[in-house]
Amino acid sequence: MKAKPVAKDFPIVCVGGSAGGLDAYTRLLQNMPADMGVAIVIVNHLRTVATMLHELLPRYTEMPVELITERLIIEPNHVFIIPEQRDLHVLDGEFRLKPISKPRGWPDVITVFLRSLTKNWDGKLIAVIVSGYDGDGSAALCGIKEVGGITIAQKLDTAAQPDMPASAIASGYIDFIMGTALNIPR
Repeated sequence: MKAKPVAKDFPIVCVGGSAGGLDAYTRLLQNMPADMGVAIVIVNHLRTVATMLHELLPRYTEMPVELITERLIIEPNHVFIIPEQRDLHVLDGEFRLKPISKPRGWPDVITVFLRSLTKNWDGKLIAVIVSGYDGDGSAALCGIKEVGGITIAQKLDTAAQPDMPASAIASGYIDFIMGTALNIPR
């Protein structure tokens, strides 16, 4: 019997962050129903330290939380975590991992992933930029808007490190600025 093909048209919510992002991730997951029909992808800047998010975040959601591996199938009602030292892409409904393209300076893993989504995902896209240093993700927000996606930045006074959401807001492509609850519009 042939396996049922996986739908590739449900929404993906990319939550990009760095320093101070853990607070935003936990608040988002605590406030999001487990059966919303979206895939949550947390893209956190980590270059040399192994991520522990896949071990920490399950206590804040009923959704399964998985560390992304090569060719992992993207499914709704799951939380996916980018591993360290990798750029993340999507192709044919699966995650694809590549060596980090910017090994020095501030990483641009959020921008890389958002651009891959705009080219290779049929479903609705929601980009959420939360606490972190530098401006990763901002350069891809125009592309998210061009494909009809929604863009959200964390309210600056709720972000431990407001550089990333401030840069996103300054891009001119943010639809919503939300506090620490980060309730995602349906």
